[in-house]
Amino acid sequence: MRHSKSDIDPTPEQEKRSALRTIRKVLPYLWPEGQAWVKWRVVIAMLLLALSKVISVATPFFYKAAVDALAPSGGADQTVFMLTAGAVGLTVAYGVARLLTVGFQQLRDAVFARVGQRALRRLALETFRHIHALSLRYHITRKTGGLSRIIERGVKGVEFLLRFMLFSMGPLALELLMVATILFLVFDARYLAIVVVTIALYVTFTFKVTEWRVKIRREMNRQDTNANQKAIDSLLNFETVKYFNAEEREARRYDDSMRQYESAALKTSYSLAFLNFGQSFLITSGLVGVMVLAAIGVQQGKLTVGDFVMVNAYMIQITLPLNFLGTVYREIRQSLVDMGEMFDLLEQPPEVTDRPGARPLVVKGGEVRFDHVSFGYDPDRLILRDFDLTVEAGRTVAVVGPSGAGKSTIGRLLFRFYDVNEGALLIDGQDVRDVTLSSLHAAIGIVPQDTVLFNDTIGYNIMYGRADATREDMSAAAKAARIHEFVISLPDGYDTMVGERGLKLSGGEKQRVGIARTLLKNPPILLLDEATSALDTDTERDIQESLRMMSRGRTVITIAHRLSTIVDADLIVVLEAGRITERGTHDELIALGGRYAHMWQRQQAGEEDDPSIAAA
Repeated sequence: MRHSKSDIDPTPEQEKRSALRTIRKVLPYLWPEGQAWVKWRVVIAMLLLALSKVISVATPFFYKAAVDALAPSGGADQTVFMLTAGAVGLTVAYGVARLLTVGFQQLRDAVFARVGQRALRRLALETFRHIHALSLRYHITRKTGGLSRIIERGVKGVEFLLRFMLFSMGPLALELLMVATILFLVFDARYLAIVVVTIALYVTFTFKVTEWRVKIRREMNRQDTNANQKAIDSLLNFETVKYFNAEEREARRYDDSMRQYESAALKTSYSLAFLNFGQSFLITSGLVGVMVLAAIGVQQGKLTVGDFVMVNAYMIQITLPLNFLGTVYREIRQSLVDMGEMFDLLEQPPEVTDRPGARPLVVKGGEVRFDHVSFGYDPDRLILRDFDLTVEAGRTVAVVGPSGAGKSTIGRLLFRFYDVNEGALLIDGQDVRDVTLSSLHAAIGIVPQDTVLFNDTIGYNIMYGRADATREDMSAAAKAARIHEFVISLPDGYDTMVGERGLKLSGGEKQRVGIARTLLKNPPILLLDEATSALDTDTERDIQESLRMMSRGRTVITIAHRLSTIVDADLIVVLEAGRITERGTHDELIALGGRYAHMWQRQQAGEEDDPSIAAA
């Protein structure tokens, strides 16, 4: 996929708008409506923060007083101070002040922790739900590995942004302001001037270099996502890799991606070294400048040794958070970028949603009617053209035809993964666009060509059909799908893990688990989407019997490749280039001598050439 320059290197104005949008999106999680306890925690955390900073700024005064009290040239005032407080007492007071500073900071973190974790959980849940609400079209075009990384980085960025915007940038500004005020009032304007110039140069340098590094980091993220996609795609297609002896080819593809990631990561490391050295140079220059002024003041008798120590303490006190500023700013910028990608995802509108006033689907018999439906994934290329078909309640209709004729599209429209371009799809006279998606999906069961299972137990995968089912219901469904005996023969029974995508089970076993899952759902309408075409003949014959039992009393749409599996259907329609060209029962279509009869003859000839089928 090619990226435009604006995608790779957004303009400063675009980045500013994106950052402001992200901050606006995050604030409601920090200050939610109707959640007074959250607001109180934020307020208390901010008060504890302010208190810790006031104590922190006051601490060097105790340090100064203790040093002056110990100075051999102490004057009368110092002697009085020693008698009343004592050097030891001042030292203890200094230690207590430092301890209180840390204590209030930790208490602040403890109070705010629940707010941050709650915001993270709410946003993660909202993102997860939104992804499931997005259309099938979106999921087909996106890569799962890249999507998971966007969510992972974005959700992690929320907590970081909330914590460091509140507890790093704001407090740093407050602390610098208080220290600058003290230097001006207690000493003179020269100290303030050096500190202000140092901070201005430091902040400018840090922000400029960090902006440059953010671009490098963005490229590193892109290469990281690309490498992750390659790895996940390769692992999901593990068997295909083995079939084509392509381990080295996959390793080279992955290594190529990691080589580009390595290059971007090295640039990140080199730029970090430059940033750290530049920051140290500026801070050290400012520190030396202020200390030289203080040393001259002590030599001239204008300042005490305690004043010299206090100035040093203040410079060190502002140096530590300033050293952290580059990291915090970089991480905040990166969090804004990561969260911006996630909010872009959240702003991706679902293609198919419930209409205002949509009502639950009421299934009386289960009649399904495609009323002159036309549909195409691309409006300029129709897949179904004037498709008109009625599946009567309790009847079985089979749809056959060559690949690309539009057979699988019928199932996607039935589940309303897409809306029709023209015409209407009705269930018991109700347009599926006028009913809720939840009730529509609850009324339809599907057994696909390739049943995909969760990496959990057999029991979990069967119970997925109905969350409130009992163990007995699960066993009954498994027996009806003719898999119960196999399951109880396993050492762990229904607690047997099926592996990633069910790879520990054979194709027939997976398909039976899928049938049991759909039987447990007990839907009035059933879609069999080439449910046995990927299986061997013997397994197919066994599963066909399970499918026949499942179909009793239900409205069934069967999309078939092997015609021998649908000879008993109440109606068979032949679909070619999105249009129905023939319809009738098996015998009627054979007698017609058209496309269906030709397909039947070819498949029969193929079966006769197969010794295993001929023997059967």
